[in-house]
Amino acid sequence: MNINYTDFYRMHKPLQKELAQCYENVFKHQWFIQGKELAQFEKAFAEYCGAGYCVGTGNGLDALRLILLAYDIGPGDEVIVPSNTFIATVLAISYVGATPVLVEPDIETLLISPALIEEKITNRTKAIMVVHLYGRMGDMEKIMPIAQKHNLKVFEDCAQAHGASIGGVKAGVWGDAGAFSFYPGKNLGALGDAGAIVTNDGQIAAKVRALGNYGSYTKYYHEYKGVNSRLDELQAAFLSVKLCHLDAWNEEREQIAKQYYQGIKNPKIAMPEYTENNVYHIFPILSADRERLQQYLKEKGIHTLIHYPIAIHLQKAYQDMGYVEGDYPLAEQICATELSLPLYPGMTDDEIQYIINCLNAF
Repeated sequence: MNINYTDFYRMHKPLQKELAQCYENVFKHQWFIQGKELAQFEKAFAEYCGAGYCVGTGNGLDALRLILLAYDIGPGDEVIVPSNTFIATVLAISYVGATPVLVEPDIETLLISPALIEEKITNRTKAIMVVHLYGRMGDMEKIMPIAQKHNLKVFEDCAQAHGASIGGVKAGVWGDAGAFSFYPGKNLGALGDAGAIVTNDGQIAAKVRALGNYGSYTKYYHEYKGVNSRLDELQAAFLSVKLCHLDAWNEEREQIAKQYYQGIKNPKIAMPEYTENNVYHIFPILSADRERLQQYLKEKGIHTLIHYPIAIHLQKAYQDMGYVEGDYPLAEQICATELSLPLYPGMTDDEIQYIINCLNAF
């Protein structure tokens, strides 16, 4: 049996005619940037998230950066961020000239530990950047009171958590603003790069839109030194079609994950604790013998990925911050042991059981 890490074809094949019609519609109207397709998607996605506003961007990294710029966060400011995350989260902070302050995860959830946040807050701290990693939402019920106590903004990196919620409140609307990536592999993915921000603050939404449009509210009049980061009409049209299927896809992901949780019994393999607030973008397992396990699965025809092999503080890009091995041991432990299993809509029960059987036989 050969099982890819992901398989876009199984998701897209049933939508082929609708997606093709999106192209025909955009081509017919010959309007490719900032048109009706974008407006329709922004309205639909804002409503889906329970947000007042949605603004499309070129990608998820830009969404994070534009939020920080809109809130005037820059040189001299500090932003608290998890030590266990994809580098884009931290790059956004660096791009605006602020300082990322890393906080270790809870090893049971692999997400930022609320208990460790307050000790990192200084008089220069302006915000907490919460990352809903793997599809698992951070503990917002504990993080929000900390932010309110210290008068900090809360920004959510929702790149891996489309549709996740706690108590009926979706990712992206707990804090002041949320950033989404629609990279093709996401739970809600475009057919190229794309992103968006959601917020309940109309002024911030308008400023983000201006910042992403060369700093301009009105064509050729520029109030900010902005950038070019806009969600184009074709990708917006594709996303509108796929948004209608997101909840069903997330439900399918959850059912696959439940089979993994119930079926994997190998004492050499650990899994993060099960939570309800999870849309299972990634299913991570932890093994001290990861390299051998990954090779074993490859030989069995099961393709896996590592999210992520090198912790942020040990990346060459951040060597100027002076970190050394051992500074963030939990992030380093996760990077050394994490392995991501195949999990995507369209997987068959036979494929899932085969993966489970192979893992238990390791």
